[in-house]
Amino acid sequence: MRKHIKIGTRGSLLAKTQSTWVKKQIETAHPDVSVELIIIVTKGDKILDVPLAKVGGKGLFVKEIEEALLRKDVDLAVHSMKDVPSDLPEELHLGIIPLRENPHDAFISSKYATLADLPQGSTVGTSSLRRRSQLAALRPDLEIVDLRGNLDTRLRKLDEGQFQAIILAAAGLNRLGMSSRAAGYFTAREMLPAVGQGALGIELRKDDAELLAGLQFLNDARTTTAVTAERAFLHRLEGGCQVPIGAFAEVTDNQVELTGLVASVDGKVVLKESMTGPQAEAHDMGIKLANKLLDMGGREILAEVYGQ
Repeated sequence: MRKHIKIGTRGSLLAKTQSTWVKKQIETAHPDVSVELIIIVTKGDKILDVPLAKVGGKGLFVKEIEEALLRKDVDLAVHSMKDVPSDLPEELHLGIIPLRENPHDAFISSKYATLADLPQGSTVGTSSLRRRSQLAALRPDLEIVDLRGNLDTRLRKLDEGQFQAIILAAAGLNRLGMSSRAAGYFTAREMLPAVGQGALGIELRKDDAELLAGLQFLNDARTTTAVTAERAFLHRLEGGCQVPIGAFAEVTDNQVELTGLVASVDGKVVLKESMTGPQAEAHDMGIKLANKLLDMGGREILAEVYGQ
């Protein structure tokens, strides 16, 4: 292992918290190594007044960090896996995927305990088309409003009374020590998570074998298998992180159960199917399940979303 490592990270509180956790893990495992965080501003961080789905393009939160990796300004990057597009630059790979946090979505409200408790016509905030479509299917009476900003900004807007409830990833709340803000959590049956939600991805240059070997202690095999299945599903659908696509894989013993979703933004059409198979076939299962949903009508739904 080299004696000094530079981690590229976004500047949000959550991104820095995640990268600081990786920094501490490396320094504990390799006491003679020092780790430095390099803050990089991404396109998604700059554009805060436009819904993510309308900004366009993939990799809104990773492109500039990947460019720094390719220039060798940084040695590795720590991403929230749900922000990472299915296509990576040829010279880079997601070499390490640590143990997954809570992968589900959290329901957050100052007054109401569950989604069912919200009065008719309540305003709910979310930045995700995936959440928007599933919320609309569960409660078509709700007013679903776009909510941008860092996690603390979104919570502040809720506290100011701009929304009756907001939906956030449970993992982000947990990593920031804010799990008490969650009134409850959606099951995967109620709201399928984003691809890779709750997992971190450590991106490296493919030619950096020494660093990859030194970081292997951080890799979690089950999380890697689950994320592999989910990302294969996303890749076949040619989806970015801002489309109404969800997937969640559970790994037990030698089996993987993968559930995938494609939905219309208004929630009127929700296609959801599951598939089970051996861990060794996780990647192929993702492709097969995506093909099944495309044939069920997913192709038309995605064509409409991408055409907007």
